[in-house]
Amino acid sequence: MLHALGFPAAGGDRRLMAAVAIDTLGTGTWVPVSLLYFLRTTPLSLVDVGLALSVASLLALPLTAVAGQCVDRFGAKRVLQAGNVLQCAGFAAHPFVDSFAGVALVAGLAAVGRTAFWTSFGPLVAAASPPGERERWFGFLGAVRNAGFGVGALVGGVAASAEHLAVHQAIVVVNALSFLVSFAVMTGVRAAAAPPPSADAQGGGGWLTVLRDRGYRWLLAYAFCAAIAGMTLAVAVPVYIVEELALPGWLSGGALVVNTLLISLGQGRVVDALTDAVRWRALAAAAFLSAGSCAVFWAAGWVGAAAGAVLVLVATVVYTLGEMTADPVLDALAAESPAPELRGRYLAAYQLAGAAAAASAPALLSWLLDTSATLLWAALAMTALFGAACCVPLRRALPRAATRITNAPTHEPDPHPPEDRTPA
Repeated sequence: MLHALGFPAAGGDRRLMAAVAIDTLGTGTWVPVSLLYFLRTTPLSLVDVGLALSVASLLALPLTAVAGQCVDRFGAKRVLQAGNVLQCAGFAAHPFVDSFAGVALVAGLAAVGRTAFWTSFGPLVAAASPPGERERWFGFLGAVRNAGFGVGALVGGVAASAEHLAVHQAIVVVNALSFLVSFAVMTGVRAAAAPPPSADAQGGGGWLTVLRDRGYRWLLAYAFCAAIAGMTLAVAVPVYIVEELALPGWLSGGALVVNTLLISLGQGRVVDALTDAVRWRALAAAAFLSAGSCAVFWAAGWVGAAAGAVLVLVATVVYTLGEMTADPVLDALAAESPAPELRGRYLAAYQLAGAAAAASAPALLSWLLDTSATLLWAALAMTALFGAACCVPLRRALPRAATRITNAPTHEPDPHPPEDRTPA
């Protein structure tokens, strides 16, 4: 089945796939319920609950750097499992809070755990997958994440409409238990041991190496642009469809379904099609697809309702193709470029680029759309084209950006012996 979809044979690493699926399923289920849960279990107002959750996320953001340093010191798997434990503790404490500080504390604990999980995810995939096949693995696990979020969001959406508080409490309890299950599953995942720290990795020297890496800075700039584009479907499109195009709200849900299905079922085929492509060219092509989708979304506002609905779906397909082209290549390039002993710090910087975009996009896109739909799509298209322009210096400054996607294991020596290898 996996081979038919263009994905790698999971083998012994099916545990990693299961752990990611469990985590994203739980998170996807919780997101639609989170505000309602605290509204029904605390005396706080909607504004207070929203502010407490935002404070929790903002406080966790700087800890991405700490998590990256811990990955380099203790190994990605240990940090990821620590993230599981923190998320479990955070959700287990949810039923016992009834104040602003309490909500911020338990949500912050879960957010720190989530930060640790996703900061260590890239280094773990790089350590657990063979060189040459990392686009396949990042694409595969990205599809698993997408499917998990999609199914979880569907379950959470149904639960959000339930009147009984017991349903919401059950989601919290099951979510807490799911992180324990993910922790146990991760115990059997093979991963390279943390490499001995080099002189550059000691103290602040490791971060100075990251900051001085000109090629990686261009990669981070591209990642920021891609992350801004990645917020389009969730933040801008629903409002654009209802307020600007005067089309039914279910169309935005339909666009998200199309996006989820294409990634879940088609990601492997797209990675297959990229075989022998030069990485920086693939990233540039993805940026042009993103810019093209903005043009189609904009055009939907200049035709009738029926044609506009069709153009929205066409734009969603083009947008998703760009996403499926960029994500696995960008993730693999970000993970392979650093030296193994600094991979945690480098990927923490990569994670921060995406997090900064995710934090700024809602306010920025809302302001642009409120000003002018044309301005919104022009700004998003220009952002995508700037990402494409970043590929020009990237190809020279980052050596691996000029390599080809092989989608086959290479005989590149493993600098560090793997630990906890398990049979298929």
